[in-house]
Amino acid sequence: MKRLAIDLNSDVGEGFGPYRIGEDEQLFPHITSANIACGFHAGDPDTMRKTLELAAKHGVAVGAHPGYPDRQHFGRVPLPYSPAEVVNLVLYQIGALQGLAQTVGVSLQHIKLHGALYHQAAEDRLLAELLLDAIVRYHPPLIIVGSPGSMLQKEAEERGLDFAAEGFADRAYADDGKLVSRMKTNSLLNNPELAAEQAISLAKERSVTTESGKKIEMKVQTICIHSDTPGAGQIASVVRERLEQAKIALEPLHHLLA
Repeated sequence: MKRLAIDLNSDVGEGFGPYRIGEDEQLFPHITSANIACGFHAGDPDTMRKTLELAAKHGVAVGAHPGYPDRQHFGRVPLPYSPAEVVNLVLYQIGALQGLAQTVGVSLQHIKLHGALYHQAAEDRLLAELLLDAIVRYHPPLIIVGSPGSMLQKEAEERGLDFAAEGFADRAYADDGKLVSRMKTNSLLNNPELAAEQAISLAKERSVTTESGKKIEMKVQTICIHSDTPGAGQIASVVRERLEQAKIALEPLHHLLA
């Protein structure tokens, strides 16, 4: 019988200057991979270094989490950059995090786009192609994290890149498999037990129950808990505990995809 295993990730390092955003310290003991903001939609050099040091302390694998240069909207609004300009924005942010990571003694494992970029690359073939054509030149190559069945997944696999499909423990799903808009009051699952139930369904059954009660297929290798979800630390603690009780191992992506 094949052993069940999943990666548990979180978007972290999203404060900047004197502003603290998210529950990073409470999350790191429970996650296996960290997506670190690279200074554009959130984060700054000092926050990036401190977050990398937290990851090193807890043995958590790290990845770049680049977004649009738009703190006002937290990178969640599409901006009118051309695909070529977006590629340069992304490479710039990866390079910044990679430089700091080397001084902390850790290597980048993966890249996960943030917010509007994440959703655009899932559907825009040209953007996905150009991004991956640039990322494929990284050595060692970075694992790509994105939504299952997306254009990004298709293009990554065509290039022979490792792709980790992602599900969310703390977000509600619509019947089309997309996340319920954050504009809706039911978009977040901030009840730890409900988030854990969804995580187990994603890891064990490869499915998720939508807001209407419909069960849909959702094949993922990693599950995200957002650091800015209220009670994120407690959610991560309960999610990890329930996954382990269900005999589902927690491993970083470079182990899962090896």
